[in-house]
Amino acid sequence: MKRLLIAALLLFAVTACGSKPAPVPSPEAGQGIAEADAVTAAGPHNDFDVMFLQMMIAHQQQGRQMLRLGQRKGVREEVVDLAGAIDVVEAEEVRTMQRWLQAWNVPQTEVSDPALHAAHGGRPATGPEEIQALQDATGADFETKFLNLLIAHQHNAVELAQQLATTGQNVTVKQLAERVQLSRRQQIQQMLALAAG
Repeated sequence: MKRLLIAALLLFAVTACGSKPAPVPSPEAGQGIAEADAVTAAGPHNDFDVMFLQMMIAHQQQGRQMLRLGQRKGVREEVVDLAGAIDVVEAEEVRTMQRWLQAWNVPQTEVSDPALHAAHGGRPATGPEEIQALQDATGADFETKFLNLLIAHQHNAVELAQQLATTGQNVTVKQLAERVQLSRRQQIQQMLALAAG
């Protein structure tokens, strides 16, 4: 469990230069996720902030299906640990986003299918057939499918977050979107290295 928390913190701490691995954070950095979770999205917000949060919740809940498979079926310890670390971060983010929407008196599940908003900025979601193929795969084949699918999934999260920067209004939501961009890019680099190895 301690190793999983350290891995989560490594994913959470992003250096200014994305090409270098994140340094090991100080013990105090363990409070980072909890502090971020305690932030309220006070101030004005618009429909794009709401749509972003609803879509990201649906997107991350789907991603967590893959991450749980990665933790259960991964062959290499590095893959299992990475899946567990990402799952910890995304679970915390989902709780934060749900709480913000609740404070705004907005439904959390307006977007049951993230692909519904593809026409106005939403990215296509990972399809059920891809999830099923992942469930059916085993061994090295599973890891290849898992890493490739999760790389694409996290890239979609980056694109959603980039759009929020120009369309959103709420400062706190924009800060979350920036954090999503940075952390997912780092995760993608880690997964590309694992896929190549």
